Amino acid sequence: MNNVKIGVLGTGTWGIALIRLLANKGYDVTAWSAIESEIDYLNEKHTHPKLPGMELSEAIVFTKNIEDSVLDMDMVVLAVPSIFIRSTAKQVAEILSGKSEGSRTLPLMVTVAKGIEKGTSYTMAQVIHDEFKAAGFVREGASEGDDELSAAKVIGLSGPTHAEEVAFDLPTTIVSACEDEKAAERVQEIFMTPVFRVYTNTDIDGVEICGAMKNVIALAVGIAKGIGVGDNAKAALITRGMEEIRRLGAAMGCKDHTFAGLAGIGDLIVTSMSEHSRNNRCGQLIGEGYSAEEAVEKVGMVVEGLNALPSIMELSKKYGVDVPISSALDSIVSLGKDPKEAAKELMNRSRKKEF
Repeated sequence: MNNVKIGVLGTGTWGIALIRLLANKGYDVTAWSAIESEIDYLNEKHTHPKLPGMELSEAIVFTKNIEDSVLDMDMVVLAVPSIFIRSTAKQVAEILSGKSEGSRTLPLMVTVAKGIEKGTSYTMAQVIHDEFKAAGFVREGASEGDDELSAAKVIGLSGPTHAEEVAFDLPTTIVSACEDEKAAERVQEIFMTPVFRVYTNTDIDGVEICGAMKNVIALAVGIAKGIGVGDNAKAALITRGMEEIRRLGAAMGCKDHTFAGLAGIGDLIVTSMSEHSRNNRCGQLIGEGYSAEEAVEKVGMVVEGLNALPSIMELSKKYGVDVPISSALDSIVSLGKDPKEAAKELMNRSRKKEF
């Protein structure tokens, strides 16, 4: 057995797929959920209701006590929805700050949520750093009020990775992103398997912007499908949507190569086209005439694109970046514009150069 101890916070389909992967590699995995009925089900059934046929190792510990998945861990994976990242990171930081001064070595903090926080427009890694700084974990040498990152090593794990495929060992690739290349490489080493190939990237901001904004574009592609357009228009939305992501990311200081990579165009393609994509499915329902609220209820899972949309609009204003597809989606979701009218307006915008 491997001596690495890993805590996973969140037992949705993506969290469970990663829990299974890590346990099957022989790591000591303890998983927590705030939803106690989920823990009861997992302990009893050793499977997940939304991943029928998948089996989980009985060696996995499922707990209702978050401290069990945080204390004395080498790595903590935050697999909760983006809207719960701050509250969960706050709990983790407070638990770790309560340890004795002689044992304040922090576990690697891995976020697999894809979103931008409403109000702050922080990426998920920035939210985690913010909570660790608030708990007193400040980088050595940092002064009060310093904008430097917290002492925690936060790694973003992102890419074209539907849980429905990872959970059944279908070949998958992903990116481990962190400013600290050695930390990214350590996460790469821990997660890598013959069917789960992990690359590294030091541009964590770019990786996380891609992860959040591709969900927004996937909603738009779904709406297009719902109103009955063909493959030509869907391909155009993906391509021009990627350009929106790249322009906004570039304005924020991200690296161009990230957008051409797995976390960029790779994740955008799979989220925009796959039958497993809840964002694409939600968009299709909106295109068919359902409200956003009704569509989310029918999907039955978190639709991260809708959570990220307000922050993407705020960031586009802050950085002065034109995002016509995202703006059209916002007019449909927030203002109730008819999707066909929004599509017509997109097609009749003034003439442009492609680049």
